[in-house]
Amino acid sequence: MDGNFEAKQWNLGTTRSRESLHRAITLLETALGQLQHQVHPVQGTLREATSLLRQQIESPTVRVVPDDRGRMLAWQVRMVRDYIDSHIARRVLIADLCALVQRSDAHFSRSFKRTFGASPHAFLVRRRLELAAQHMLTTDASLSDIALRCGFSDQAHMCRHFRQTAGETPAVWRRTHRLHHEEDETLPVE
Repeated sequence: MDGNFEAKQWNLGTTRSRESLHRAITLLETALGQLQHQVHPVQGTLREATSLLRQQIESPTVRVVPDDRGRMLAWQVRMVRDYIDSHIARRVLIADLCALVQRSDAHFSRSFKRTFGASPHAFLVRRRLELAAQHMLTTDASLSDIALRCGFSDQAHMCRHFRQTAGETPAVWRRTHRLHHEEDETLPVE
């Protein structure tokens, strides 16, 4: 059998697994959002499950690098991810991220890509899309409001990236997934 075919098949399986993990993370973050203004014992469990799934998503990307040289250290990864998540609605500059982990622009960009498997910009867009998806499921806010809350310049900017990633417009995705989300909530517990 052609080795190239096997590699493509493995990549396809990896992509589907990653999509499933991203979906699971979105669902967990949605649950956390619903419990945001409540004190509930399940919150810690949901956060831990989300963290474990994030580690699973990042593991295959990290294994692509043949050795540990050039990757960011664990404390740098935490600082960068926390900074991006806390500044997601604002402009995130590479210079600020470089200063945060004390690396030059070129060194930071290289090590970021080796660590996260994507450029800083691509990673930021993905995080913004994940947050937008969460808002679409848990709020009745308009898509333009969601776009601005998530750091996109406008609704068209968000829609373009969303369609490239999800394969459908945010409005269609919202209707479809909200219907499934509401059905899951109304299922009787046995």
